[in-house]
Amino acid sequence: MTQAPPFHLAFPVSDLEATRRFYVDVLGCRVGREAARWIDFDFFGHQISAHLVDEPGAVLPTNPVDGKDVPVRHFGAILEWRAWHALVERLRGLGVAFLIEPHIRFVGEPGEQATLFVVDPSGHALEFKSFQDARQIFAT
Repeated sequence: MTQAPPFHLAFPVSDLEATRRFYVDVLGCRVGREAARWIDFDFFGHQISAHLVDEPGAVLPTNPVDGKDVPVRHFGAILEWRAWHALVERLRGLGVAFLIEPHIRFVGEPGEQATLFVVDPSGHALEFKSFQDARQIFAT
């Protein structure tokens, strides 16, 4: 599998300083450029931009996936197996509440993966997943 180029994602937030604390102190992201109403973060090698909005967005529905209610709108990162487990321990050590607890999804099926969901201060669902075999990322 070839390394894809970094992606960019911009998303609305209701509190820039709470967002900064979450992405830097909780997830370990580095801050890039910033201005009065936005902050760029190095999100596991990708650029995400938090933009301050005056009106927060509505809560979106979920879909059932492997027995869990997965938020329809979410983003995240696919981490190396050890890095995923280190993130789980970091989040637990900081007392972060999981929207969906860390677990292995699709056990014994194509695409078997470790996954977890957390929510940022603006209510965005973030999924972090890992595959023991990277060839399974797009398995059908």
